[in-house]
Amino acid sequence: MNKAKREILFEADSRLEDIWGLAKQIGENPEEGYKEYFAVQVLTNYLRENDFEVIKPLADMDTAFQAVYKSGMPGPKIVFLAEYDALPDIGHGCGHNLIGAASVGAAVVLGKMLELPGEVQVVGSPAEETSGAKVILAEKGLFNDSDAAMMFHPGSCNVPELSSLALDAVEIIFHGKKAHMAVSDKVGINALEAMINFFQRTSKMKKWLAKDERIDGVIIEGGQSPNIVPDKAIAHFYIRARTREALDRVRIKVIKAAEKSALEVMAKMDWNYYEYSYNEMCSNKELAACFRNNLSDLGEKNIEAPQLMAGSVDMGNVSHVVPAIHAYLQMGKGTEIPHTLEFAQAALSQEGKKVLCMAIKSLALTGWDVLTDIQLLNKLKKEFKKNE
Repeated sequence: MNKAKREILFEADSRLEDIWGLAKQIGENPEEGYKEYFAVQVLTNYLRENDFEVIKPLADMDTAFQAVYKSGMPGPKIVFLAEYDALPDIGHGCGHNLIGAASVGAAVVLGKMLELPGEVQVVGSPAEETSGAKVILAEKGLFNDSDAAMMFHPGSCNVPELSSLALDAVEIIFHGKKAHMAVSDKVGINALEAMINFFQRTSKMKKWLAKDERIDGVIIEGGQSPNIVPDKAIAHFYIRARTREALDRVRIKVIKAAEKSALEVMAKMDWNYYEYSYNEMCSNKELAACFRNNLSDLGEKNIEAPQLMAGSVDMGNVSHVVPAIHAYLQMGKGTEIPHTLEFAQAALSQEGKKVLCMAIKSLALTGWDVLTDIQLLNKLKKEFKKNE
């Protein structure tokens, strides 16, 4: 490990207590998506204290922010993504208090390097657990002129290269006609019957889906009384596939199935997206390999091969704009299950502090490599362009 990287590790160690303090404050004061005012204040105050210029609100979101450190020397631009929203009744059951603190910590550590080329940013992204604000941030062009974007997530194992599925959140609405059930055959149009037919169709469709394709739905409205023909039925569906192109094909088939189900009972159907659509996470292999090497240099021996997660992340949309990674690092023994009180408690324990330390160092070292290694930078860009 060269002198510059040893300085990065020294700086990370010297600042660990401060950054752990940020993570604890956020973890002990959990806020749900788009309400993370305290978390944003804690993180941006620390960034300002360390010579970052902070812009907030950002992209018409009160709890989104951009923090910029310009070294004054020419070079690449890297972005660390921060998350900080919590789950209702659970708190930081996904460890977002650690994610936000780690990205801020890595950025500040790099900002202390005397011969830092280029620019380091932190982009604060609210509401990952619900609507996924990175979708909007990507659409608004926040990453268009960046050279690399990265973040970490606490989990059950160390996975530098993680891919995910594309996701569409689709609302299906059937419109019928109210009537007394006693005369339903003559004047009523049963929207719930159309919905049940639709679910039967999607159930059959599942048998023909590819391994990485999913159709999962629930009925959220289906009538008010058994004695009244339901004139409206609503269902929410998550449709997933390995790529955006594959997802578009599956979604079209789902909509056609809904249209046929409506026609069978003479109902009307319409649909819409009730949440943001996620693109698949395309981890940049060169950037992930760099992260892996730094993780290994830090003494980590248990590093997993590339993995595909069954879920979806809004970081996927960022990865279609700029070379990006969404690395996982093991917290403790890796036995806590996300979205539980136990996970939230672990994220506030010494296990959380340990993985935070590893995240700050591995992110900062990887960021340094991108900023200073022109060959690596060219490889990232070449791979990204090839996959566009």
